[in-house]
Amino acid sequence: MNAQGKLSRIQYLSSFPIDSFAALIGSIICLSFSPIFIRLIEMEMGPNATAFNRFWIAAVAFGLLNNLLNVGHQKQETEPELNKNNLGSEKRLLIADGLLLAMALIAWTWSLTQTSVANSSIMHNMAPIFTILGGWLAFGQLFDRRFLVGMFVAIAGVTLLEVNDLLSLSIGQQLLGDLAALLSAVFFGVHPLIAEQLRTKFNSVTIMTWSSTTSFLLLFPVAAITEEQLFPSSVTGWFSVIALAFVGQMLGVGLWTYCLKKLSSGFASLVGLIVPVLSSLEGWTIFSEPLSFLTLVSFVVILVGMYLAISSRSAIKSPLESTNS
Repeated sequence: MNAQGKLSRIQYLSSFPIDSFAALIGSIICLSFSPIFIRLIEMEMGPNATAFNRFWIAAVAFGLLNNLLNVGHQKQETEPELNKNNLGSEKRLLIADGLLLAMALIAWTWSLTQTSVANSSIMHNMAPIFTILGGWLAFGQLFDRRFLVGMFVAIAGVTLLEVNDLLSLSIGQQLLGDLAALLSAVFFGVHPLIAEQLRTKFNSVTIMTWSSTTSFLLLFPVAAITEEQLFPSSVTGWFSVIALAFVGQMLGVGLWTYCLKKLSSGFASLVGLIVPVLSSLEGWTIFSEPLSFLTLVSFVVILVGMYLAISSRSAIKSPLESTNS
C-alpha cells in the first residue's frame, strides 16, 4: 500500500502543469507590485480614477495585442465567433467578468473610506472561500480535505498580517465598510469561476480585452462623478499608472487568466493570498515601511497552506477537464 501511494504521488507530480503554475507565480509577483504603483499615484489621483486609468490603458493594449494575434494565426483558432447580431452566452460571460472586476474594485475602494485597512483587508481576502463555495454550488466542483485544510491555514496566515490593527478596534464599528469589503470578496471570488469557464472557449488575451474594456466603461462615470482629477498630471504619475496597467493588469490578471486552462480556479484564488505578504516585503524594501515579526510568521503559515493545497489533487484539473479546456 505504501508503494502504491508513492506511485500515485509520482503520477500526480508528473501530471502537474508546470507551465500553468509558473504563470500563476508570475501573476502573483506582478499583482504584489500593484500597491507600490498605487502608492506612487495616490498623491495625484483618487482610487476610482486610478482604477479607471488602469483599465482603459490595459484595454487599449490588450485590444492591439488581440488584433495582432488574430492576424498572426489567420483565424485558425478554435474559438467561437462572437456574432455581433446575437448577444450569446459567451459574450454575456465576457461582459459579466469585466462588470465583476469593476464592481469589486468600487466596493473595496469605498470600504477603505468607511473602515480600517485591517478590517477591509481581512474581509477582502475571504475571496477564495467564495470561489470554492461557488465552484461547488454552481459547477459541482469537489475539493478534498487536504485542500480545504490548506485553504483555512492560508487564510489564517493572511489574518495574522492585520491582527494588531484588528484588535485595536471595538467589535461592531464601521459595519457598512466591513460589509462592502466582504461584498468585494464575493465579486473577486466569482471572477475566477467565470474566467475559468471562459478559458474553455477563449484565449486569455480575448478574455482580458473584453474584461478590461467593460471595466473601464463602467468605472468612467463613477470616476468622473467622485474624483476631481481623472488623469495624472506629472511624468511620475503617468509612469506609475502605465506600470500599474501593464504589470498589475496585463501581466498580473492576464497570467492569472492564462493559468486557469489547467489549474482549478479555487487553487489559483488560494495561492493569491500570498500577494499581501509579498506587497509588505516590497513596501519594506522600497519605502522602508516597518516589517513586523507577525508578517514573517504570516508568510510561513501561508506557505504551509500553499504546500497542503499544491500537494492536493484538487489543485489541478482532471485530464478530461484539461482536454475540454
